[in-house]
Amino acid sequence: SFQVWMCGGGMFDVPCSRVGHIYRKYVPYKVPSGTSLARNLKRVAETWMDEFAEYIYQRRPEYRHLSTGDISAQKELRKHLKCKDFKWFMAAVAWDVPKYYPPVEPPPAAWGEIRNVAANLCVDSKHGATGTELRLDICVKDGSERTWSHEQLFTFGWREDIRPGEPLHTRKFCFDAISHSSPVTLYDCHGMKGNQHWSYRKDKTLFHPVSSSCIDCNPAEKKIFMNRCDPLSETQQWIFEHINMTVLEKFNSKASS
Repeated sequence: SFQVWMCGGGMFDVPCSRVGHIYRKYVPYKVPSGTSLARNLKRVAETWMDEFAEYIYQRRPEYRHLSTGDISAQKELRKHLKCKDFKWFMAAVAWDVPKYYPPVEPPPAAWGEIRNVAANLCVDSKHGATGTELRLDICVKDGSERTWSHEQLFTFGWREDIRPGEPLHTRKFCFDAISHSSPVTLYDCHGMKGNQHWSYRKDKTLFHPVSSSCIDCNPAEKKIFMNRCDPLSETQQWIFEHINMTVLEKFNSKASS
């Protein structure tokens, strides 16, 4: 849509609209493999995004050295149509986008393994999708077999949610809880806090503001669930492998104000 806006047009959401789509039984064309998608994205970036293309390369360094091929005709078309620059689009049309999708990912508050103090076991999401219940398992760093089935790296990021993956490569699922006694599951991240809003407190508890409860566990059964907060209970104490105290204190001061 930014090409339309930059070249004098507009694209709008129509409230209460209904769009139908009929799916084919098969794909009548060949889908290219390899780096074709990345190459096409780079061609768009180099033609239309001006200096903002650098943000893409910071997140996807592997794109930097891909060849775009000849894009002189596309650049000439942009010049002929007297299209505005991408900086104008970000300021005039997409001014609210950086609030939800910052060009440079803000630093996380904590990341790495999440180890339970009582059990000395780690949270493991097993590469699950929506609805998967989090479990405890032997920490990979303690000698658990390093297989694809384990997923023990998590990021407590700037949206104050917790996602599987390292800071720059998180998956789009979040820790989610629906009540003060429910299991802790993965659910599609929505960025609206609510059931996916967490606070990592000084007493090492992972607090869930919506239900006013904390993440607890049963080491024998390796189950993870919500429970009434008890800061003296070691089953409710969790240790992140890495912590950025500056960011974490900012989160916690905002929560207490």
